[in-house]
Amino acid sequence: MNLIKTNSKRALVWAALLVMAAMTVGCASGPGVDPRDPLEPFNRSVFKFNDAVDRAVLKPVANAYVDVAPALVRKGVSNFFENIEDAWSTVNNTLQFKGVAATESFFRFGINTFLGLGGVLDVATEMRIDKHPKDFGHTLGFWGVGSGPYLVLPLLGPSSVRDGAARFVDAQADFAGGLQHVPTRNVVTTVKLVDKRAGLLKVTNMVDQMALDRYTFTRDSYLQSRQSAIFDGSPPDAADENKRYDAIEEVKP
Repeated sequence: MNLIKTNSKRALVWAALLVMAAMTVGCASGPGVDPRDPLEPFNRSVFKFNDAVDRAVLKPVANAYVDVAPALVRKGVSNFFENIEDAWSTVNNTLQFKGVAATESFFRFGINTFLGLGGVLDVATEMRIDKHPKDFGHTLGFWGVGSGPYLVLPLLGPSSVRDGAARFVDAQADFAGGLQHVPTRNVVTTVKLVDKRAGLLKVTNMVDQMALDRYTFTRDSYLQSRQSAIFDGSPPDAADENKRYDAIEEVKP
């Protein structure tokens, strides 16, 4: 019952975010606007909020985690959560009819779970079994669902309307979110968040030093990486994608 209530609340939150984003479509216009990002004023405000939270809380905690926890421990934590992701990747690769990727993801999860102490050790990589990370947003994209406008989600960061909606489905397969014991769930969720942020420290530090506009750099990197992942590294010509967005712009009143 508690899990149902939790999932219902999550659904309402995602619905509210997507409706709010839809209501702001068209708020940015003009020849200089990126057609992929018609919500830019809204997105920039959320990006600024996320950045403030990150600098005040998440980044200091992640730095402390790296300083205190031995590298071997941090690697084991990352392996554990990545192993769970392999299970969900098995499902999504299967939904995309990618037999080899689904099979390898399945064997990775099984081998690391049973031979790698619950996933703490990455035995599958030592056996040269490749990773094929896929989420439900990738699956929707594979079957032709457009990404829609770029969307920055509060606390969760870069996304799109499609990927934002897909996150609700991904959340149903999340190990941490499905734990019934609330204190344990909170601890596991916190550790997962800190581990993920720690893994991004080098990247974000580099962006801080190199990017003139961190918002634009983050947006372009996200959209490019998602498109590449959906098409397994061979996305269609960017010009074709721009034509599709230009056509959408021309239809707008």
